[in-house]
Parts: sequence; C-alpha cells; structure tokens
Amino acid sequence: MLFSHISDTHLGLVQYGSEERAQDVYDTFNQAIDISIKDHVNFVLFAGDIFHIPNPSGTAIVQMANGLKRLKQNNIDSFFILGEHDISRIRTTPIPYVYHNLEFSKYIGQGNPIEYNGILLAGFDKIRKAEIPQYEEKFTEIDKTVQNHTGHKILMLHQGITEFNKFAGELQSTDLPKNFTYYAMGHLHDKDVRQFSHLNGPVAYPGSIELTTSEGIKETKKGFFEVDISTEETNPNWIELETRPQFSFKTEYQELSKMIDGISEKIAEFRKKPIIEIKIQGENIETDYIQAQISRLNSLALRCFWKISTKQISDSSVFLDRPNVIDDEMFRLSADILGSEESARFAIKELLPVLTSGEIKEASQIITDNFEKFKEKKH
Repeated sequence: MLFSHISDTHLGLVQYGSEERAQDVYDTFNQAIDISIKDHVNFVLFAGDIFHIPNPSGTAIVQMANGLKRLKQNNIDSFFILGEHDISRIRTTPIPYVYHNLEFSKYIGQGNPIEYNGILLAGFDKIRKAEIPQYEEKFTEIDKTVQNHTGHKILMLHQGITEFNKFAGELQSTDLPKNFTYYAMGHLHDKDVRQFSHLNGPVAYPGSIELTTSEGIKETKKGFFEVDISTEETNPNWIELETRPQFSFKTEYQELSKMIDGISEKIAEFRKKPIIEIKIQGENIETDYIQAQISRLNSLALRCFWKISTKQISDSSVFLDRPNVIDDEMFRLSADILGSEESARFAIKELLPVLTSGEIKEASQIITDNFEKFKEKKH
C-alpha cells in the first residue's frame, strides 16, 4: 500500500505581488496530485497549511477542489488537518471544512482515530504552544487507543519538533505518542526525516511545495513523500517537484559586472525565469552603477533583488518589495529584544503572518485574545 504525504501547500500565496508566483504554487500543487495519480497511491494526506490565509481567494479554493476532485475520480481518498494559516482567529468555519462536507476529502484534525483499509489514521490541527499542556492527556489517550492495533498507525500533526528546529519547535519528540508507525508532519518548510528510538516509526516533514517569502531566496529542492507501507516497515520516498529556480549570489562591488555576466549565462536557458538575489560587499558604492548592471538581468529573471553589505548603507533593492528575512532569524532577534521567547513567538509566529496578509480584523482579534489571557494570568 502506498500513500502520499503532502504539506504546506499555501495555496493562494501571491509572493512579491506576482501573479506568476501565485501560479507557481498552483503548478507545484497540481504536479503533486498528478504524480500521486500516476503512481496509483491508495490515499493522500494533507498535513496542514492548505491555504496561505484563512479566507483564501476563489481561485485558491477552486484549485484545491479540482485537485481533490481528480483524486476522487481516480478512486484515491484523501485526509486533511488544519495548520495555523487555515484557522481564522475570528470565530468562523475554516474553508477546508467545505471539502469534508462535500465528501471530497475527510477531515481528521480532532484527534479521533479512524480505521481505513486496515490502517488507523489520526490527526490534530495546529496546537499553539500555550495549549500544549492540555494535549498531554489527549496524546496519552490516543496512544492507548492505537496500542493494540496490528496494522499501520499514522499520526498527522502540524507542529514544529524542537529536535528539527529549536526556534520553531512547540513539542519535543518525547511528547509525541509513541505507538504510531509513521508521523506525517507539517509546519516546517524544509524536508527532513528522522527515526527516534522512543518512537515506533519515522517522523517526516515533506516541507512546503514551493519557497515561501519567509524562507528567503535560495537554491533548494521542494517536493513530497510517497510512503510505502506494504510491509511492517514504513518507507518514505522523496518525490521532487519542478519549481521556479531561485538563486542567491554574493559578490564584491568591483566584481559585479563579471558576476552579472556569469549569472546571465547560468539562467539564460531556464524554462521558467528564476528569482535572483545578489548580495554586494564593498565601500564607495554607487547605486546608479548597481542598478544599471542589475537591469541587464531584467529580461532573464522574474525578479532580481540586491542588497549592500556596508556600514553606511542598509539593504536596498531594485524593487520596493524585497523578501522578508527568514522566520527563525526574526524570532531570534525578537526574543533578544523583547527578552522573552513567549512574546517573540506571539509577535512573529501569530501576529506578523496575519498582518502581512492584510487581515486587520484578525490581527485585532489576536491582540484582544492575547490581552485577555494576559489579564487572566495577572489575576
């Protein structure tokens, strides 16, 4: 038996305000669906952050619906949980519930195990760090429930595990129920698989299907897992997706022209125009000269950003919309400034993503809820 483990699709993400980038996300999503159909998987798991914001565009909703419909037409069932990007802090019904109600896919995010073709499947929606203590008992209960099942037992979570990423971790591997044979993870955007001696199966992150703004610009691979559970062993196989190339280069100011020559040659034949970032070091830098050199890449690149590393000049860009710094670095700096990891986690992990999506009402609700919790603690 074979299943696909896909996560962090972030449908509806419009990176840099670019419709091409929005289409890139849809393209990689549809690749994952096409490959799953071609490889005759028995079912598909979507491990959260299906959408980029809780109230996605109609296009994003239809893209997901069409993907699930194609799976159904090929007799492939699917199951999903919700990530933080799917859950509105204003108390409304999450959009993915529609797919469950229409029987396009089955929602399993409440921690209640279901049996499917001899397999036990269970999942939990995104658990915020402040809520972790109340889930200890639920994890213990579900571990007892699945303990005596003789077939495979799969747990789907949208959480950061500290052994994988200490900044984005809400749980340790020792917090997880131990009796599952596969832990289908979402939330962390880099692919990783690890086997812990205290768990019965591997903990696997397929990562995001496309580079998101918070990941910065880098040369990396994206994809998902096809997991073979035909035997007692669980064997995840990495499937790479074709994504838009992204490159980050470093150069001295004096070598910029030569660097542009090399980049032009490197990217000239790509099917999709790449995204380029150039970090320039030096003194006595003339920005007019830099812009003239960078403009040589305009016809070859979808976007080209540049940054200067000097004491006098802060980051600059040909475009006003340059990518954000990486989430982990933002979290670290915020924790240093605020003197509290809890405050930094609230600011960077909860409030900032909502604000950058323009969700002012949701941001206000998050602040209000957090203030109410603060008052409760004080009393």
